[in-house]
Formats: sequence, C-alpha cells, structure tokens
Amino acid sequence: MNPLQIAIDTAQEAGTLLLGRVGLPLELQDKGTRGDLVTASDRASEELIVTRLRAGFPSSSILGEEGGSHAGTSDERWIIDPLDGTTNYAHGYPLYCVSIAYERAGEVLAGVVYAPVLGELYAAELGGGATCNGRPLATSPIELVADSLVCTGFHPAKYERNGAHFARLSHLAQAVRRDGTAALDMVFVAAGRFEAFWEFDLKAWDVAAGALIVREAGGTVSAIDGGAFSVAGGSTLASNGRVHAEMIAALSV
Repeated sequence: MNPLQIAIDTAQEAGTLLLGRVGLPLELQDKGTRGDLVTASDRASEELIVTRLRAGFPSSSILGEEGGSHAGTSDERWIIDPLDGTTNYAHGYPLYCVSIAYERAGEVLAGVVYAPVLGELYAAELGGGATCNGRPLATSPIELVADSLVCTGFHPAKYERNGAHFARLSHLAQAVRRDGTAALDMVFVAAGRFEAFWEFDLKAWDVAAGALIVREAGGTVSAIDGGAFSVAGGSTLASNGRVHAEMIAALSV
C-alpha cells in the first residue's frame, strides 16, 4: 500500500468532511492559550484520518494534534494535523488545510497538505519532487528579501516572541503576511507565492509535511538561526533557498 496515495486520499476525504461541517455548531473550545482553539470539526477530521490510517497501516504509530495519538509496533509513524488554521475555519476565512506526513525510521518520506476551499492538494515524496494538483512545483526565483513577499505566524498571546522580527521584516521585505496556518504557508513557499516563511514554537504536525514539500520543490528549510531543522518542532524558516541567508541575518538581530 503506497503511503503517499493513502495520505492523498485521506486528506481529501478529511477536507470534504471539513467543508461539509461549515455552518454546523463549532463547539468551540480554548486549549489553554488565548487564540489556540479546537472545534468539533478538528476532532471529527482527526477521527476520520486516524481510522483510515490505522486500517491501512495497523502497525504504525500516529501523532495527532488533537489527542488522536496511537502507539505502533513498527518504525513507521504518521504525523497529522486534521485542521491547521482552526481560527480561520471558525470565522469563515478560507485559508485552512489538512496536513498528513508519513515517516519511517525517523525520516519523512511523504507529505500531503490539502486546502479544501482552494481545491489545492500539495504532495511530495522524498526524492520525487513536489506537486500541486499533479503539477510540478518550484520555488520562486527571487533573490533579495527586498523583492520578497514573506510570511510569519504567532499566537496572539505570544506576540512579543516574534513582534520585533515582524516589524523588522515589514521594513526589509516587499510585504509581510500572517495567514494563521503554518502548513499552508510552507506549501505557498513551495509554490513560489511566498519567498520565505518563519515561525517560532511550532509542533511536528505543523511542519512535517510542509517541510518535505518545500525541499522537494527546491527550497530550503532550517531553524530560524540557521541550525538544523527538526521535525520535532521548534523554530522553522522555510524559503526558496535564494533569500535564506539574508532571512537568517534579518532574524538574528
């Protein structure tokens, strides 16, 4: 059974579920930090994804954002975010997605990010390139931050963690966006829409699929200080590669 195809099929099914639940009661809850929300749709999407993955890969472990984690008996692991951009979803803002990554022996081998409102499915397999709706992706050719559209993210309760960087890049770059969905921001780098994306305090489910897609599209992913990227989470800087060193310098001040 092909992990990438399973991830594609499952992400599309979960995205359809999310669209079908638009307008239903959200059952909105705060997860303990202001602005960090979970809805009934997050949970329903995760339940669907976990059910599909356990049926296809019963020995794999699963790491899910909303508590749908399961221990496995093999070196395979699925890393899932059933709804990245929950606040956007709750307000009818159309930028949200489903993110699914497949890892074996500690290496991410396949990743899928599906944005159901946009009808865009991003996918990558290690060494096989990245696509959007089956079309090959390539990062932007822009070489200077001054000519770049860059993106970031932060929890409202933790603005100070990133506020100075946000202000600095607002002066240095052509423009800065904050869309509230790290996985989608990363694949927009892969698609050449953004030249760079950075964010602190991310989790594995935020970045596992997106990082592979960026790299397979020709981009670069590291920690914000230029150190090695870790799927375990932490700070993330993804770029087209051409502006990476300049972004590291700008974010190190």
